[in-house]
Amino acid sequence: MRCLITYQPSSADYSAEGLKRIDRNLKKLERLPYSADALRLEAAARAEKMSIQGVHPKLSARLNTSQGRFEIVDHGGRFILKPQSQEFAELPENEDLTMKLATTCGIDVPLHFLVRGIDDRLTYGIKRFDREGKNRKVAIEDFAQLSGSSRETKYKSSMEKVVKIVETFCTYPVIEKQKLFLMTLFSFLTGNEDMHLKNFSVIRRQNKVVLSPAYDLLNTTIAIPKAQEEMALPLNAKKRKLNRADLVDYFGEQCLQLNEKTIQKTLKELQKAARTWESFVKISFLSPEKQNDYIHLINHRFNRLFAES
Repeated sequence: MRCLITYQPSSADYSAEGLKRIDRNLKKLERLPYSADALRLEAAARAEKMSIQGVHPKLSARLNTSQGRFEIVDHGGRFILKPQSQEFAELPENEDLTMKLATTCGIDVPLHFLVRGIDDRLTYGIKRFDREGKNRKVAIEDFAQLSGSSRETKYKSSMEKVVKIVETFCTYPVIEKQKLFLMTLFSFLTGNEDMHLKNFSVIRRQNKVVLSPAYDLLNTTIAIPKAQEEMALPLNAKKRKLNRADLVDYFGEQCLQLNEKTIQKTLKELQKAARTWESFVKISFLSPEKQNDYIHLINHRFNRLFAES
């Protein structure tokens, strides 16, 4: 058995270390008193009251630390819960793993975890990073808002336009463009073909506007049968058959205008991190079949990106 938060061996669903990551006073965490079907029904019923929406059903939750359980709420929740999808298999396990992989290469991600329901199925949980203190809202805007796009037009853009948004709104765009380069390569390597405008955001921290922590990182390629695209937004007028020339030479050097030293440093750190990913996948909560699909994709994309290095 492994901890649903740390992936480390544990005698129960959660280790003491894992519980402390959620809250230092948390001593236990009960299962959600819902099945996956019931959670989806709850999400549908409360959808209009949620400040965060999307294709994947979401629920707002508050942690009752003394009783060791999550409570579904309409307002004031500090956590977002995503139950299993009816359309696509193992999305909670997939997203939790992909977020774990992101941390290995230095991508900033919020606290995230898995929690079981009464039917033993897993739900993905993430702590909201747009709240501070006693639930004070933090200034955050996604790239659809910044570019005047909507939920309906979030795919009608390009990675070149994403760069322009960073240059326009971030306080220190050179630093944020390095982060964007890493995120783009990571998304390619992990099969995330759904990084549309609403999956990029800026946040105001200490009077600076920076890229927000990463969220909605998911290997959509293994989740969607016969996926045809490799990126949600075109890069170099392409959404598929991307290669090192597109991702490094064109995007890194020409679009982001990163110097050679920065590019090589990013590539080396990513290579080092990627070599640990197979072991992470094998201890994840994905089914053996999905684990194999994930590993195969990583290896294939890794070879495409680094074949000429």
